[in-house]
Amino acid sequence: MMPSPRYRPPHNFGLGGVAIGNEFQFATDEQAEATLSAAWDAGVRYFDVSPWYGLGLAERRFGRFLARKPRDEFVISSKVGKLLKASRDNEAKRFFPFTTSPNTPHFDYTADGVLRSIDDSLQRLGLDRLDFVFVHDLSPDNKFLPEDWETLWPTAANGAFPTLTRLREEGVIDGWGMGVNCPQPILRCLEEADSDVHLLASQYSLIDHANAVEQVFPKAREKGVSFVVGSSLNAGFIGGEHRYNYGEENTLIAEDKLERLRKLRAATARHGVDPVAAALQFSRAPDVVSSLIVGTAKPDHILADHAALQTKIAPEFWQELRSEGLIHSDAAVPESTGG
Repeated sequence: MMPSPRYRPPHNFGLGGVAIGNEFQFATDEQAEATLSAAWDAGVRYFDVSPWYGLGLAERRFGRFLARKPRDEFVISSKVGKLLKASRDNEAKRFFPFTTSPNTPHFDYTADGVLRSIDDSLQRLGLDRLDFVFVHDLSPDNKFLPEDWETLWPTAANGAFPTLTRLREEGVIDGWGMGVNCPQPILRCLEEADSDVHLLASQYSLIDHANAVEQVFPKAREKGVSFVVGSSLNAGFIGGEHRYNYGEENTLIAEDKLERLRKLRAATARHGVDPVAAALQFSRAPDVVSSLIVGTAKPDHILADHAALQTKIAPEFWQELRSEGLIHSDAAVPESTGG
């Protein structure tokens, strides 16, 4: 029996809010506004934020911009699972050294927590609705969780998940899924809940994609579920930044990742291919990928990434990567026409 149709984001490229939330360095309000404006002018109509990004900073910045745009012309996703509380003795700098937020995050995967989180996000954004939401960071890699993720899982399974399904059925949101850095919560959610679209926050790139190809994508196809890929550049690693994904130690990069990048760059040089274009197009190629998001607080970066998706890449390039073992034998590759 074919799975029932699930919500898929209508735009296959979007802007993520990590950098605009001052994850990596300080960005001014003017920079954020310029980046959002450049994205909009280039035709970007999907935006992904979270209460976590700068502890409210990204949502306020995105909302300030998007509240001036016709609501039916864009889609926006945010996250649930963390509530923010402002106070004089807040711990914001413990989580985001570059944020200006007065908030401390508190994890809450209950039904009430989900409803409060969505309401709080809408107030920060100044919008009347979220199109879809991700249950954020209920994952083995999250060292800030008050308990082990598997201990907290029943709270989400009995609270967040059915509440989000009910909100979808009532038309409050169009879809929901997990937004995590590890595959285990997504696989478990696919088995136990009625989700639509999941965020692969750091699980599908030219550097790291084997587990997604072998484990996650086949299960998603069975369920009719799709993915937003947020890791195509591994937080800028493929584009030349000295960091790999997220977290306090993301500048301590494993030698095997550096070696894969060296081999990838050698191949792109031989074929005259932009490594960023190759990475973005590769991550958007699978049938189960509905959208790709990139995070930046620099207008020229969002414009360059948007243009890179249209760059032509010859099929011989992908054949060489496969023959060298740089891409999985079963991984999808883009059409040779680019875009």
